[in-house]
Amino acid sequence: MASIKKINSRKYKITVSNGYRPNGKKISRAKTIHVPESVHPRSIAQYVAHEAEEFERLVKNGFGEDADTPFEDFARSWLKRQTKYAPSTLAMYARMLAVTYRYIGAIPLSKLRPIALENMLIDLRKRTHHGKPVQEATVQKYLTAVSAVLSDAKRNEIIQKNPARMIDLPDTEPREQLIPDPDEAARFLRALMEEPFHYVVYYLLAICTGCRRGELCALKWSDFLMESVADLTMVVSRSRSSVSGVGVVEGTTKNGRTRVIALGEGMSLLISAFFVYKSREAKRNRYPFSEYLFTDEHGRLIHPDTFTKHLRKFYDRHSFPKEYHLHTLRHLYVTTLLHGGVDKQTVADLAGHGDTSFLERTYCHPQMERKLEAARVISGIIPGSAEDKSA
Repeated sequence: MASIKKINSRKYKITVSNGYRPNGKKISRAKTIHVPESVHPRSIAQYVAHEAEEFERLVKNGFGEDADTPFEDFARSWLKRQTKYAPSTLAMYARMLAVTYRYIGAIPLSKLRPIALENMLIDLRKRTHHGKPVQEATVQKYLTAVSAVLSDAKRNEIIQKNPARMIDLPDTEPREQLIPDPDEAARFLRALMEEPFHYVVYYLLAICTGCRRGELCALKWSDFLMESVADLTMVVSRSRSSVSGVGVVEGTTKNGRTRVIALGEGMSLLISAFFVYKSREAKRNRYPFSEYLFTDEHGRLIHPDTFTKHLRKFYDRHSFPKEYHLHTLRHLYVTTLLHGGVDKQTVADLAGHGDTSFLERTYCHPQMERKLEAARVISGIIPGSAEDKSA
């Protein structure tokens, strides 16, 4: 029930309660209205009651935000409205936003200025992780989460500008991904053939499709469409992710989009053999054949962390670099395509990126032999160089 407070004969304040925050504090929305002069004095009460009823309906349905809404309240509402993000991505946004509430949570959207965000970033840079200062890239991820919320407020015409976009940020140290060279990749594949069948299929799919961990874990047999032995396509539309405090949940892909990846004849034959293998395993162990690819010997879905932990042990056993991880296989896929001459837009589509900008920042780093080749080319213009003499 809305609370109405009379300020003067034609000015009223309407307050609506809408639940409680995690700390037990009541969440309230307030709105001040001015009754137009055209409304007859005898009709003012009816006018105010109608405005209060309409405002309460908006608040209860989550549309009561205005420029005076505190950032925390709007951010929590924003999180509830999101449907395009994978559960793990949404959980990451929730964790990061929760950290920002102590700095800017109580500030109304209309009064949130760049300086408040800059002060927040200064304090976040003082934080440590495992005894080490957090990296600038991590600090800026908090601002990215805040900016996503404020962009939504701007899109809904609650604020005119997004103050998070007005901050001059320092450059971050580019994180170069360590990619296996052709010899290491071949050694990896030889060693992989000695592993259990489901690990072989999982890691080969990671290399041949560039799919993320959760996307592979959510694959179903119905996601594979075969026109012929050499014409197999795979539809990627879901992801199974481990969410802190919740467990493993299934949702959309990271960007909420579905993509189709063509597989070669070798992967087609491997998937067919794996289907026969899992069918016989289900019959032998007397459990219903699962619609999912990656199940254990009892037909239960394998936890995503299992593949990460197994691969870490695999790397250690075969003396691969400590910097390698499961995402390294995705990097190998993207980098191989780029070096093979596949255009960036096609690679971005196959990898599930919205555009090529992230691809260019993250993956377009030539391996050392490419850098040496570039050095040899440029050296050829220097008089007296070995390349110049050979010409």
